[in-house]
Amino acid sequence: MKKVLVLCTGNSCRSQIAEGYLRHFAGNKAEIYSAGVETHGVNPKAIATMKEDGVDISGHTSNNVTEYSNIDFDYVITVCDNAKERCPFYPTRAEKFHYNFPDPAKFQGAEDETAKEFARVRDMIKAYAKNFVQTNL
Repeated sequence: MKKVLVLCTGNSCRSQIAEGYLRHFAGNKAEIYSAGVETHGVNPKAIATMKEDGVDISGHTSNNVTEYSNIDFDYVITVCDNAKERCPFYPTRAEKFHYNFPDPAKFQGAEDETAKEFARVRDMIKAYAKNFVQTNL
């Protein structure tokens, strides 16, 4: 079974959304993990925006990438430039992918505008995850 790691800065938002969609689309084709180069806790707005689309990530935890140093990943997906630059080197043959998604947690605006930004980024990640599964798994 393929092993996929999604990596972001704080493992609170974009990587959590990507993990949720990759699990959703991959089913039993792969083991999906997410981590950060830091841990910031799972963002409640990420949980809410995923719930709106029928994917429950409320049980996810925020993990540090060092926790997975013993796993031989097939794929590593970085979802922000900061994580790509700071990602530790693992002696692995993992194929690396990168897409710099906007960080909805940094959006500043009214509550309804923030919710729209989370949904916009969620939909971008959803399309990416669906394509990734179809192409690679």
